[in-house]
Amino acid sequence: MDFLVLGPLEIRWDARRDTVPGRLRRILLGVLLARANQSVPADVLVDVLWGERPEERARQRLHLHVHRLRAVLGDPERLSHGPEGYRLRVVPGELDAERFESLVAEGLEVAGGDPRRAVEVLREALGLWRDVPFADLDIPLLTDWAHELAERRLVACEALFEAEVACGRSAAVAGELATLVREHPLRERLHGLLMIALYRSGQPGAALAAYRAARETLVAELGLEPGPELRELEARMLAGEPVEVGAEQEEEPRTAVPAQLPGDVTGFVGREVELAELDGLLSPDAAGARGVVISAVAGTAGVGKTALALRWAHRVRERFPDGQLYVDLRGYGPDQPVSPLDALAGFLRALGLEGAAIPQDEAERAARFRTLLDGRRMLVVLDNAHSVAQVRPLLPGSPTCFALVTSRDALAGLVARDGAHRLNLDRLPLADARALLHEALGERAAVDPAATDALIERCARLPLALRITAELARSQPARTLADLVEELADQQGTLDLLDADGDPYTAVRAVFSWSYQRLDPAVARAFRLLGVHPGHDVDAHAVAAMAGAGPRETRRALDALLRAHLVDQVAGSRYQPHDLLRAYAAELAADTEGPVEREAALGRLLEYYLATASAAMDVLVPHEAHRRPKLSSPGFGGFPFEAPPLTSHDHAMRWLDAERANLLEATRHGDDAYTIAVAQTIWRYLDIGGHSLEMLALCTRELQAAETLGDPLAEANARTHLALARNQLGQGDECVMAHLQRAVDAYERAGEPELQALATNNLGIVLVRNGELAEAAGRFERALELNGPTGPWTLRRAARVNLAYCLKGLGRYEEALRTNEAALVLCQENGDQTNEANVNVGIAEVHHLVGRGDKAREHALRALELARRTGYRGVESDSVRLLGVLCRDQGDHEQAVRYQDEALALARAVGHTDSLVECLIELAATHAAAGDSARALALYDEALTVSGEAGHRKWLADSHAGAGAARAGLGELEAAREHWRQALGHYEALDLPQADEMRALLGGA
Repeated sequence: MDFLVLGPLEIRWDARRDTVPGRLRRILLGVLLARANQSVPADVLVDVLWGERPEERARQRLHLHVHRLRAVLGDPERLSHGPEGYRLRVVPGELDAERFESLVAEGLEVAGGDPRRAVEVLREALGLWRDVPFADLDIPLLTDWAHELAERRLVACEALFEAEVACGRSAAVAGELATLVREHPLRERLHGLLMIALYRSGQPGAALAAYRAARETLVAELGLEPGPELRELEARMLAGEPVEVGAEQEEEPRTAVPAQLPGDVTGFVGREVELAELDGLLSPDAAGARGVVISAVAGTAGVGKTALALRWAHRVRERFPDGQLYVDLRGYGPDQPVSPLDALAGFLRALGLEGAAIPQDEAERAARFRTLLDGRRMLVVLDNAHSVAQVRPLLPGSPTCFALVTSRDALAGLVARDGAHRLNLDRLPLADARALLHEALGERAAVDPAATDALIERCARLPLALRITAELARSQPARTLADLVEELADQQGTLDLLDADGDPYTAVRAVFSWSYQRLDPAVARAFRLLGVHPGHDVDAHAVAAMAGAGPRETRRALDALLRAHLVDQVAGSRYQPHDLLRAYAAELAADTEGPVEREAALGRLLEYYLATASAAMDVLVPHEAHRRPKLSSPGFGGFPFEAPPLTSHDHAMRWLDAERANLLEATRHGDDAYTIAVAQTIWRYLDIGGHSLEMLALCTRELQAAETLGDPLAEANARTHLALARNQLGQGDECVMAHLQRAVDAYERAGEPELQALATNNLGIVLVRNGELAEAAGRFERALELNGPTGPWTLRRAARVNLAYCLKGLGRYEEALRTNEAALVLCQENGDQTNEANVNVGIAEVHHLVGRGDKAREHALRALELARRTGYRGVESDSVRLLGVLCRDQGDHEQAVRYQDEALALARAVGHTDSLVECLIELAATHAAAGDSARALALYDEALTVSGEAGHRKWLADSHAGAGAARAGLGELEAAREHWRQALGHYEALDLPQADEMRALLGGA
């Protein structure tokens, strides 16, 4: 019997293959094969088959599926059950994945001394692959194994082609290598092998072009230059020296070394057994055969999971010189847990990516994260996780990394599939608890050991409760511990009546109560208000707003809470109570404040957030102040609040960044009008900052609120904002167009011509992206008509620039020139040098198209000067690109390439899709003009990819046309014809004159 997983899951008996019937049975078999010859607990299988909330009879259904799987296997002894779970016996050689791994290991071992044998063995290994493993079973447990197998397959491919080149078959494998490079553009070893294969087969120009393509990809995707191996290869090739395969790859230099661990825990005691257990996982034998070591620390609230994780992480941080990543996933408590998407964005920023370089899709972010960590020795701490689904995308894929996860959940899925080591953290042993109190209280804890032990039990041996109690005892040095124990017992008896289910939180609440009652009234009220606050962390200004007090006295109260261990200080001057303390504060607020005062405190907080956000936006974008909601007064509830200083762009942006989550959460607690006001206030900040997902969520709420209130103007604003968010996320032009058209109609009914003109202009921009230039031009003309001569000059300038772009694309060059010149006058009259640079580019492009090269160069150089002066990098890229085109027209291909390489690097850095595609197409055309069709084709292929993702038909058409010419230059006429057919279809659909050129090419090819 053979088990086949390198493709759809099958069982093979001699010449017969059978597919296992039933999706659940295939999942069951796949999980058992993933842990072949090991026991898998029943609760893990139940979790995998039916999720974290299985139905009541899930175990009975599991037994039924096991029984049916045994019948399929035809051997009852194959699948056994014992105290530790179910175990599938797999004989060596029966599992194709195991045979594959064995053959790959053999091939890698003999490659250095016998490359011909390596080729034979590795070809046999790769021949076992039929398709994507487990393609029909989309569950994390199996898809992760599939990803690991796919990674191993790539390693085998690299070793195979290295051996092939060593055997002298460079020319024969260059095509296969080029295909692999296109499929896996971030693997430097593949790029290096392709360079060597091309160079050794007599194509040095193509080899150097392959290096340039590799460099462009790595800089664009990772923000990193090629590693030393690729750079050394290029240097040798430029010098005409021989190149060899098989050299050890040097470690790639890394530009970002994150150090995100919070401070080490002070006063940490005990847990030596657990720390030693974690230390043992770093031993060379602990990583296992399939990758990264994961430890899941589980335990009840307040037991010290985070403290243990941070103490150990600081103890071993020198073992991870490439950096340490940390995130609090907020898995438990009143806040929304941190999504994997947001956590990955934070990690990627810490690793050096910014802005458009961070993918929007979660799977793409996870893949980019694993790529950046590949081969690096890094520690990843995922604190306070809620579920396996929240953790799994954040796991590194390299065996050089270590992931440490803490959670109140057992995270069975990580143990079953990912091989995580589970460490169940119990409450402190009595000896450790005694040590903690002795360290905190000194000899006072030794005077009455019985009282000390009683105090420990009253605190349920939870470190959080013990520290709070110790601080309280220190504040009352005249009292004995026995007195404190007696008082705590009285408090606990009262609280026990509220909760008698045996939860240790019952005991902890007694400790909290005991400490809380000794706070000054103002401090106690500040603590209660932390339970009213709807967000995660908070600053003194927000607490002051809730309390109706000043920030200075509020800071004194928060400092007192810090000393009492009732709140923690996190990044900057922000405060955050432990989840249990937050829950206790909410209980107190509900019992003490009363609904009227709680509502008043929350109302003051919401008004504070809105007013301060408005002030911050006035600093960031003052020219849009007239469009934001008007606030009734500079204070609320009769109390003039004191906002934090927002005197500079940096201050305003930092406040908005810190409060972004709280601002969004606030809209869940205000009424519909409040939601609309917040959205109309901060949408531009979310747009500027690239927070597209948050903008989508907020503006969806804004639209729902506007529809509920029946406010057509607010609904139109919401649709405009939603269209912008969806456009940024690439969520379909039809949806974006629908939102914008409804906004235009609503503004027209409301008698708002300025807003109608803005939305009409935005509609035209979407049409330009679709290549519908004639219709787009009509929209821009309509926007100009609506705005009129008295409307905002900025809109007249923007609409004219957009209209000129359309006219140029439609071949109406003189009209385009006149329209751009009118926009230029507006910029010069109003001192707008930033947009003056952009308009000069448009004028230069028109002059170029009508053959006035000198005028084109004059305006391009003026645009470049202004762009560099004002920091407008997008226009700087456009200017340098056009200068390259002008050099190409004069036959100076070398200077043209230098200009256009610079333009392409700028376009990648800025992240503007339109500039990126234009740079790729023009650089490809320059290489084609210089006779380098292979390099041109690589650039056109990338342009096709970017154009396809952006959905821009004109760019797709131009890219297909250029790719066809490059294929023809390489003698690949059938492939060239296919590209030209694709280009013709797009040009015809857009009714563009280039269609005639494609018909002529197809007729003559």
